[in-house]
Amino acid sequence: MIEVVNTGITDLEYIFSLFDESIAYQEKHGYPVWKNYDRKSIIKDIEDKNHYKVIVDAEMAMVFSVAYSDKIIWGHMDEGDAIYLHRIVVNPSFKGKRLFGNILEWSIEHCKQKGLRHVRMDTWAANPTIINYYKTFGFKFVENYTTPNAEELPVHNRSLALTLLEYTIRERGNEC
Repeated sequence: MIEVVNTGITDLEYIFSLFDESIAYQEKHGYPVWKNYDRKSIIKDIEDKNHYKVIVDAEMAMVFSVAYSDKIIWGHMDEGDAIYLHRIVVNPSFKGKRLFGNILEWSIEHCKQKGLRHVRMDTWAANPTIINYYKTFGFKFVENYTTPNAEELPVHNRSLALTLLEYTIRERGNEC
């Protein structure tokens, strides 16, 4: 059984260990890595009920955050019609199982409930493997973007070369 539910403060230690393992995995395989990750932003996401976990057979398989605005990265494209996925981390035991599809299914349903049109995300511009992975789920390339070194961004998201990706739920009221 697979479900997507909010994380809680009691999950923090495990969430942080997943981030640490993800960084180690990316370094080992030569992928771009977060310089660090902002623990305070994860705690805030949990407190605001914007942090989720994908549970597979009672085990935490993935975690991710959502936002309903991302003006710093998406600028003029952020028109209040999207959900933004951030800080997606996979438990190493579940790598290669394409569980991101569960996050996308949840996101699509969430968008429909809130009347939103897009699921948006950003990822490393220097990692074509992950970009192509997200494209297999129907995400489209929007543009490449380098984040500012702005205090409004979590430390790990500052001065990064990103690729912006978008999945459209509805176009002019018709289901895609």
